[in-house]
Amino acid sequence: MTTEAEQPAEDEPASASKAPKKASAEKWGQAVMDLGFCVVPSLLLRAQRRLNLNPSQLAVLLQLCDFWWDKERKPFPSKETLSQRLSLSERQIQRYIAELEQEGLVQRIERRASNGGKLSNTYDLTGLVKKLQALEPDFREAEETARAARKAVAKRGYKSPKSSQPSKEAAA
Repeated sequence: MTTEAEQPAEDEPASASKAPKKASAEKWGQAVMDLGFCVVPSLLLRAQRRLNLNPSQLAVLLQLCDFWWDKERKPFPSKETLSQRLSLSERQIQRYIAELEQEGLVQRIERRASNGGKLSNTYDLTGLVKKLQALEPDFREAEETARAARKAVAKRGYKSPKSSQPSKEAAA
């Protein structure tokens, strides 16, 4: 028996509410998807160069994203965990996080136990979010320009701007 919350909206087909989960399971396999997944905006990958990220820094950021489940609950993986996942030393992890912090993408927040002992840092990714939001208009404009160009090329009678200009050989 399905509850009211589980039922699709009246204007939504019954299959639409489960389509993304099913599509992911079909692509990756249900057993793989059952172990979890991470939502990362494609812009993070597309803007890697604009964000000044080398591959190792990007890998560290992606790992932090995998631990960030709720907006209000910042990720707090240990350097040891990140080190094991990435096959890097804890010192390298520390260095990459410091570089990400210097770029304004991550902010380390020290955590302490009630007895005063150190816990793993919490990582605030607000800087990354803000930088991606600032880059979004550039990437959106480039995407819309490319879409318009593809649409124009598909039209009957299209003349390339390059072919309408005289070539250098013809001018000589």
